[in-house]
Amino acid sequence: MNSLPSQETQLPHIPVMVDEVLTYLSINPNGVYVDGTVGAGGHSKHILNQLSPAGTLVGFDRDQEALDIAKKTLSASPSRIKLACASYHTFPTFLRNEGIPSVNGFLLDLGLSSMQLNDASRGFAFSKSGPLDMRFDQTAELDAESLINYSSEEELANIIYEFGEERLSRRIARSIAQKRPISTVDDLYDAVRSATPPQHRNKSLARVFQAFRIAVNQELEKIESFLAHFMDSLTVGGRIVIMSYHSLEDRMVKHSFKSLKQAGVLKVLTKKPIMASKEEIEINPRSRSAKLRAAERII
Repeated sequence: MNSLPSQETQLPHIPVMVDEVLTYLSINPNGVYVDGTVGAGGHSKHILNQLSPAGTLVGFDRDQEALDIAKKTLSASPSRIKLACASYHTFPTFLRNEGIPSVNGFLLDLGLSSMQLNDASRGFAFSKSGPLDMRFDQTAELDAESLINYSSEEELANIIYEFGEERLSRRIARSIAQKRPISTVDDLYDAVRSATPPQHRNKSLARVFQAFRIAVNQELEKIESFLAHFMDSLTVGGRIVIMSYHSLEDRMVKHSFKSLKQAGVLKVLTKKPIMASKEEIEINPRSRSAKLRAAERII
């Protein structure tokens, strides 16, 4: 594999499974490709390298800071790029407004970027002290602090159980409710710590932070909307590649592809999800949890 960035030339976020993404997308040099989670532009840069001057890349991201970095990363080919600070699920309206009737490929990398996790002011990581924000879109009204402080104990438990798949959800929700107001990462960490046994605490913390992040950003609603509409824009022979990082999203992708396969309109290219190689995991440990699924429209 030759497309893994060296440690000396790392992007702010190392793109995951670049070779696999490019292989499954099977780039048409003159085609139109949508990177629905463009981030810092890691995957997009590799897609652009395979496009001719007639090809087009459309990129979406809700994080304006990431999009600003992507513009610099991709600045060598400005005429072939259309970037939007918006959620990927809004792609039908954007494509219609740009006069793009169909696309040759979709890519979604649903993981958090290293930039977001490492920025203490964003509140995504329980290992970094900071405010409880967790918004991808910094202009959105609802942040994690508001959600946690104004939800009922039952609502908190449901969020933690449904979006974090945490079996101690009710105990953790009770602890959060008792310790409110919760305004910082440390406050939430302490509430979870008080309600969980030490041997599994880090996993519980990861699940709780994941759950509130998903709830704040309505992540499952957005992937559901995307999966319901991507076929309307994908040309026959076009490919879709989705990388997910937790079971909830992966299950949604798997079931959507299976349903479309049974309808006779989609060929699933990955019988089982593709995982990162040992070599890649050594360079980029966050790739360990990535699951890649790919499919091709046949009718």
